[in-house]
Amino acid sequence: MDTRQKIIQMKTETHPCYTSGASEYARIHLPVAPKCNVSCNYCVRKFDCPNESRPGVTTQVLSPDEAVERYIQMRSKVHKLTVVGIAGPGDALANFPQTAETLRRIREIDADVTFCLSTNGLMLAEYAQQLIDLGVTHVTVTVNAVDPSIGARIYKYVDYKGRRYSGEKGAALLLQNQIAGIKYLTTHGVVCKVNIVILKGINEKHIIEVAKKVRKIGVSMTNIMKHIPLEGSEFALLPMAQREEIHSIRKECESIIKQMYHCRQCRSDAVGTLENDLSNRLHDCKWNDVG
Repeated sequence: MDTRQKIIQMKTETHPCYTSGASEYARIHLPVAPKCNVSCNYCVRKFDCPNESRPGVTTQVLSPDEAVERYIQMRSKVHKLTVVGIAGPGDALANFPQTAETLRRIREIDADVTFCLSTNGLMLAEYAQQLIDLGVTHVTVTVNAVDPSIGARIYKYVDYKGRRYSGEKGAALLLQNQIAGIKYLTTHGVVCKVNIVILKGINEKHIIEVAKKVRKIGVSMTNIMKHIPLEGSEFALLPMAQREEIHSIRKECESIIKQMYHCRQCRSDAVGTLENDLSNRLHDCKWNDVG
C-alpha cells in the first residue's frame, strides 16, 4: 500500500458516513451549490427550512467566502471535525466553480481535512480528474437505476451542456456519465459510495441489480435509504418503505457489497456528528456550549 492509499484509508476510518465506527467524528456540509441539473420526481429543494432534516434542505446558500468563514468558525468549536462535505442543496458539480473555489481555499488553510462531496453524477466524468486534483478523496453518487426504462420513471429530465433530455434518453445519458465518472474515480483511488432511494413500485426489485453493477466498477459501499414523500413532488403520494422492507433489501444486497446502516439523510448544511446535528444552533447563534 502506497502513501496515498494509506492516507485515504486513514481518512475513511475517520469519516462518519463511510465508517460506522467513526461516530465520534464530525463533519460539516457547506451549502454552496444551489443549482441542480437533474429533475428527480421525488425531490423538492427548500432553502429556508431550519426545522426540517433531509437532503436538499438548508437555511441559506453560502458563497465560497461565507463557506470558508463558516468552516474556520466551526473547526474551533466542533470537536473532532474531520470532514468537509458539499452536498447541495442542489448538485455539487452543477455548481462546480463554487464547489472548487470553496475546497481550494479551505485546503490553503487546512492541509489535512477530508474532502467529500455528493452528486447525481451527471457531470462526474467531466470533473473527475479536477476533483482528484482538488484533493477530494470520497464521493457519493446517487444511482437509483441501471436500466434506462426504470430511470425514465424516476427522472423528469436532465439538463446537460445546454440541452434538456427526458425519458429513456435522459436516463441513459445520466447512467452513462455516472458509470464513467465512478470508474475513473475508483481506478484513481477515490473511495466511492452509492446512494439508492427505495421508490416503491418503481425500483425496489431492481436495487439488487444496481448493487451488482456498481460493485463491478469499484464502489465500496451502497446506502439504501427510504424515500421521503414530499408535498409538491411528483412522488408525493408514493408510499414510504418501512423499516422491515429497507432491512430486507439491504440484507439481500449485503452479500454483494458492503451496506451502510447508519445514514441519517442529512441536511445540506449539517454540522456535527451524525447523532448530533448542530446546524440549528448555528442558525440560532448558540455556539458557546459546543465542544
